[in-house]
Amino acid sequence: MKIAQLSPLYESVPPVLYGGTERVVSWLTEELVRMGHDVTLFASGDSVTTARLVPMCPTALRLDPRCKDAVAHHIIMMEEVFRQAPNFDLIHSHVDYLHFSLSRRTSTPCVSTLHGRLDIPDLVPLYQNFREMPVVSISDAQRSPLPWANWQGTVHHGMPAQLLKLEKGNGGYLAFLGRISPEKGVDDAIKIARRAGMPLKMAAKVDQADREYFENRVKPLLKDNSVEFIGEIGHDEKNAFLGNAAALLFPICWPEPFGLVMIEAMACGTPVIAYRHGSVPEVLEDGVTGFIVSDVNGAVNAVRRLSEIDRKACRRHFERYFSDERMALDYMAIYEKLVRGEPSTLTLNDGVLSWTDLLPNSTT
Repeated sequence: MKIAQLSPLYESVPPVLYGGTERVVSWLTEELVRMGHDVTLFASGDSVTTARLVPMCPTALRLDPRCKDAVAHHIIMMEEVFRQAPNFDLIHSHVDYLHFSLSRRTSTPCVSTLHGRLDIPDLVPLYQNFREMPVVSISDAQRSPLPWANWQGTVHHGMPAQLLKLEKGNGGYLAFLGRISPEKGVDDAIKIARRAGMPLKMAAKVDQADREYFENRVKPLLKDNSVEFIGEIGHDEKNAFLGNAAALLFPICWPEPFGLVMIEAMACGTPVIAYRHGSVPEVLEDGVTGFIVSDVNGAVNAVRRLSEIDRKACRRHFERYFSDERMALDYMAIYEKLVRGEPSTLTLNDGVLSWTDLLPNSTT
């Protein structure tokens, strides 16, 4: 199958440092190529791939100080993708809804994986206007704000098994890995570690939008000698950081669509202690790959129960449910359905309406 993959341009594919969506795009693209498909990747020019790369900007936009308007580059990418649309059997977008209007004007099947949060009021009228657009969720929980969208399936993220390996977790510390922001529960992670009497190592990036939160809420807490702020790390440093940790703390306070760091921890055999929000109950198996808790007290108690977790069982759970091969096969099932033109249906008050009835120039 000839497949176009559209990646956000903020990070390279794969990212040099932090980056979730672009990392998943890389894993999916490489596995599809390995499976024998003809894949074209639209991404930043510093991306590394075995697919055919169409560079849409010289370097990742987040790391390019010359970039002032990232949306402009993405609009140019959309125009180029749909200029080439007749060359593809299917276009798979990872840039949310930016392609929707152009997708209505091409005969090439398009599908979009939604990687972000959907509980934003502004999105409701947009997705209502484009209700026929095929979309994929990365967790069942992610769908809840837009249950009526044209969902083609849920595909949990997967990664190559060899990227991270099982470690013993004998570093004597708790880990926090991700982005410094209120919804990630950074201050709760520090409270949990303090009350559990364990050191906390934090490997995280600080976006400009979260700079004030970092300076006012997080930085004062870093004066504690038991808290070490490492900063942003790349993939090559993750195995040691996660693998040597006794556990990963994931005290989120928002509807997390997936949480890639949870499967990265499991790949290292590291249990995850997470709050019960968003995708957490879909990704973790409570008591097997870590503990799902409700608050700081529950997390502190979970730290004291870490001896109950078998790190090899964490790794086996990752290998069984979160491989790149499983992810690619799930997407291929969706691709094939769309290419065959199998209709989805939309249930309305006055009956059942085919999605094709909503398309421009419909003759049905």
